[in-house]
Amino acid sequence: MATETHADAAGHGSVGLPQLDFATWDSQIFWLAVSLVVLFLLMSRIALPRIQTVIEDRADAIADDLDRAAEYKRKAEAAEKAYEAALAEARARAQKIAAEARAEVQRELAAAIARADAQIAERMAESERRIAEIRAGARESVRAVATEVAQAIVARLLPGVADDKAIARAVGARLDG
Repeated sequence: MATETHADAAGHGSVGLPQLDFATWDSQIFWLAVSLVVLFLLMSRIALPRIQTVIEDRADAIADDLDRAAEYKRKAEAAEKAYEAALAEARARAQKIAAEARAEVQRELAAAIARADAQIAERMAESERRIAEIRAGARESVRAVATEVAQAIVARLLPGVADDKAIARAVGARLDG
């Protein structure tokens, strides 16, 4: 059996790897070159253009996304500026309204104070008039009472000497003096 395997090997050529047999190198190199050319043509004509198209599409999509992002950023900045302007305008209007309200309240307060002062002055004048009337009435009453008392005293101490006019003048001089 061992002779048969050796004989088979001798019939087929040398023993070892067929790729390393120098007798077949020419055809191996030829087919290697043909395979490389076919592979190069397949890659350059079919695969690489498709890959390049996908890469370009992705680059375009990224560029579009960046452009849209920049546009959104510009819009956001414009909206922020508009918001800030509207906020400043609203604050200015609020301050103006508050100032107007304060001025209105001050005017109403001044008018109310003026009305109250007028009422107080009117009541004070009325009170002073009443006090003056009461004082005048009281003076007259005191004068009358003092005159009566003085007349009664004089009539009791000095009966028949009493001069009503003299007693009234004496009481008036004492009260006015």
